[in-house]
Formats: sequence, structure tokens, C-alpha cells
Amino acid sequence: MSESRANLVAQGSSGISGTWASRAEQAQADFRRLFWNEERGVMDQAVPCDGACNEHWIYWWHAHVIDVLVDELERDGNSERDAFLERVLRNTIRWNGGTLLHNYYDDMEWMALALLRAYESTGQAVYKQGALQLWDDIKTAWNDHMGGGMAWKKDQLDYKNTPANAPASILASRLYQLDGRAEDLEWALRIYRFNQERLVCPNTGFVWDGMNRLGDGKIDYDWKYTYCQGLFLGAGIELYRCTGEAGYLADAQRTAHAAVAELVDPQTGMLPREGNDDCGLFKGILVRYLVNLIRIQPALAEPWVRLLRHNAQTLWQRGRSESGLFSLSWMEEPEPIVQLSGQLSGIMLLEAMAALEREGFAEEDSTIE
Repeated sequence: MSESRANLVAQGSSGISGTWASRAEQAQADFRRLFWNEERGVMDQAVPCDGACNEHWIYWWHAHVIDVLVDELERDGNSERDAFLERVLRNTIRWNGGTLLHNYYDDMEWMALALLRAYESTGQAVYKQGALQLWDDIKTAWNDHMGGGMAWKKDQLDYKNTPANAPASILASRLYQLDGRAEDLEWALRIYRFNQERLVCPNTGFVWDGMNRLGDGKIDYDWKYTYCQGLFLGAGIELYRCTGEAGYLADAQRTAHAAVAELVDPQTGMLPREGNDDCGLFKGILVRYLVNLIRIQPALAEPWVRLLRHNAQTLWQRGRSESGLFSLSWMEEPEPIVQLSGQLSGIMLLEAMAALEREGFAEEDSTIE
């Protein structure tokens, strides 16, 4: 376990608590009560679920289930959660056809990142082994179509997008920090450069989603998603940790400001409702990497803490049902059917505030019940 992860787990187990911690704890308890399917051993993909909600297995959603379970472990340090985490992974593999591998490279990247966090928080070698197995397969995504970069999926090798490149750079950087292998840092740098040169606006730092999706070489300029911003700034943060080069932090701050200018509603101060299905996860991913930006540049943290606090307050007060379901907008009543993706984003936001609270970046908030 890394020193930073060990410190977080130790803080959680020492009884440190607060308002945001209690809300995150409630959100996790509601999550298990509402979504857990004991027979399948994984979370249902929607509530209510008549069985049809699980007919199409969505692997990457379950990678983020593992991620939020690690958030919970880091917050409270409860060793009993280790067994539950291992069970979720075991059954995730079972429902994925008995393997961690997948057709979508980005799905495998999400899983590898979650497993690496699980390893750093628990010290259990099985998680690192899984991450390394995935990394070996992920590296086959790089090819010369469109001038390089990581492909989105194995049967569409000429479509290159930020969700397949930036997480791979993050993963490579974190593996380098863990094991010190020079080749991992080389991968992180090469992937980051491709993403920056081909899919980041040179004028603003705003990150575009992808290019050549339809085989026409065009960039999807109208696909403006929160998670692309979070992923690229997250990749910059990790490269700064690897190299100490301040330019990567400047890139991250620039993209964060571009995300606010382009995507945050100036009237409400809220991150956007991006839609159902996969889109439900996008805001939570941005939140996860904004927290890392706050941690690494605390002197510049105030606007990002304020943004997250306002969105979390609004979600808790207006976007959460009496039963504990979260809306996609974070400021309206939840939809009649709440998908796993959107619920995960809400949990990520509350766990983010709990983490900032215990690390001294956010005061306890008692303005809402």
C-alpha cells in the first residue's frame, strides 16, 4: 500500500468523521440496499429492475462500482469491506465471461484503474495482478491509424478518443509511480502527447471527445463531456507526479477552467445533466479528478472546492429521493428509473466531499439536513 493511501485508510479508521462523511456513509448504505443483487453478486444496473436491466452487461459501470467501494474503504477503514470488495470483483469477472479482458479498451482502463486503487488500499496482490493483466492487453490499443493513439475498441481500431487515451496515460503513470518501470512512463508520455496534440483545443484547453468515429477523420467538436475534461487534467496531474514538470499542472488547471467556462451553468453553478446510460457516469469522473487537482495545488483549490460543495449541497437537498436515489441533473427529482451509472456519479460526489472534509479542504456543512 502506498503511503498516501495508507494515511487515508488510517484516517478513516481513526474515527475522524463529519457531515459529509455521514452523507457519504448514508449514500453507500442506500446503494447496497437499493442496487445490490444477492443472487448475482453484483449491483443491479437500474432501480427498479424487472430483470431486463441486467440483460446487457455494461462492464465499465461495474469497474466504477469497485472504485466507489474503494472510496468507502478509504473513508472508514472498515476491514470487513475487503471481503465484499473481493466478492464484487469475483462476480464481475464471472458476469464478464470469466475474464477481466474486454472488447472495449476504455472499459479495461477503467477496471485497471479501479483495481490499482484497490491494491493500494488493501495490499492484496490479486488486484495488482489484475491491473497488470489488463495493462498488457490495453497496450495493444496503440496503432498508427490517425497518427497514433489508443483505439477505443478492438473491432474499431481507427477511432481514437479521449476516453481511451487519457485513462491509459493515467494508468501508465500510476504504474510507474508504483514500480518505477521506465517503459510505463514512456507510455504515459506518448499517450498524453497524442491526446493533447489531437484532441485538446490549443486556444482554451477544452478537451474534445474523439476523432474519426464515422471513418471521416473528423473530430466530434459537438461532443462536450465533463469526463473528458477530468480525464485529461487527471493525466496531467499524474505526469507531474512522475516528472515534477510544472507544465503538466498548468495544463490541468487550464482544462479545469475551460470545463467550467464551457459546461457549468453560470446561473445555477451546476454541472450539466448529460443524459442517461453511459452519460450518467461522466460528472462523477470529472469530480474524482478535480479532487486530485485540489490535493496537488491546495493554494489554488478554493474555486474547485466551492464548485463541488455547491453541487453536492444541491444534490443532497434537491436531487435525492427519500429512498436515497440520485437524479441525473443533481438539482431535480430523480427519474422514474435510476440507472447504476447515475447513482455512481452521485456517490462519487459525496465521497469526494467527505475526502476533502477529512483532508481539511472543506469544512463540515450543516446548512442542509
